[in-house]
Amino acid sequence: MEILGIDIGGSGMKAAIVNVETGEVLTERHRIPTPIPRKPEAMANVILEIINHFNWEGPVGCAFPTIVIDGVCKSQSNLDVSWVDVNIEQLFSAKCGGLPFYVANDADLAGFAEMQMGVGKNKNGSVVLITIGTGLGAGFFYDGQLIPNFELGAMFHTNGEIIEKYASDAAKKRDGIKTKEWAVRFDFFLNHLNRIFSPSLIIIGGGTSKKFDKFKDILTVPVEVVPAKFLNFAGIIGAAMWASLND
Repeated sequence: MEILGIDIGGSGMKAAIVNVETGEVLTERHRIPTPIPRKPEAMANVILEIINHFNWEGPVGCAFPTIVIDGVCKSQSNLDVSWVDVNIEQLFSAKCGGLPFYVANDADLAGFAEMQMGVGKNKNGSVVLITIGTGLGAGFFYDGQLIPNFELGAMFHTNGEIIEKYASDAAKKRDGIKTKEWAVRFDFFLNHLNRIFSPSLIIIGGGTSKKFDKFKDILTVPVEVVPAKFLNFAGIIGAAMWASLND
């Protein structure tokens, strides 16, 4: 079965058609920059561009970078505050001529792909997937079951700000630091995560996952840390799988 998966991030909105039975990405990834400011109508217009690009007429899975409950945005995260309490599924469906949309948190869906077909498959205990991008997303699983909307990037750092403002890729770019200096910050986050949740495996996703070899030796957290099998495609694949499961 083929499904269109869309992964919405703070900097880009990416999509591809996925074979949800194998996890294979069947098309080139199409990316459009996330409009600034990141408001509902402007982002819905980009979704329509993506639908038109693929001439898509079926169900759509969408990974969204906020807390999502029953298709409704429940936090601002790195988007505009006007998103709060918007029914994302209804907005995108109305914009795209009634196509059915199935929306969940982006890190949850990236983790869903990895737990079903990637490096988390058959892993028991607590498994955490961290997406590194504009923020720090987290997908949390126990014995393979998703515990949704685990916003670990919203934990507070000792300096009083939320930790994604200190250890995300956006923070790295903002502060103009090199990868190894940033990795020390990220390692601080992982050790804090480990003290609280004691995961058996940490999976790294998001755009930075493809650079894992450049910073893995900096990490001191006493837990196995591995890059996602699907790298930055995990959100797209997980979104498509989520739509297939719920359609």
